[in-house]
Amino acid sequence: MNGFRKGLFATLFGIALPLTQADAATSTFDGTWNVRISSSSETCGNGATVAIGINNGQIASSSAAVNASGRVADAGSISVTLSTGIKRAVGFGRLSGMSGSGTWRGAMCTGTWTAERM
Repeated sequence: MNGFRKGLFATLFGIALPLTQADAATSTFDGTWNVRISSSSETCGNGATVAIGINNGQIASSSAAVNASGRVADAGSISVTLSTGIKRAVGFGRLSGMSGSGTWRGAMCTGTWTAERM
């Protein structure tokens, strides 16, 4: 069950992270991004990597298992909401050029994320 919980949360966050909500979006950050999620707790999972897409500032996931929503702002700031079933995580951060980073939190877990444009 521990492995299932870790995998489920990592997948959920990875998909939701790219779907961010912020100010006005532009196409500056459009493309495919590889997002690595780290947790501050071993029980929450650590090191999951997820590919996400950004199109016209809208974030989307390539997985049907997680619902992601949000946008990327003109300056690159992002806020993300990921959910699957009753689990939910939100993330905040910034994209700049070819990379990005930020933090995330869920009901019982927190951590950081980094992203690279593919």
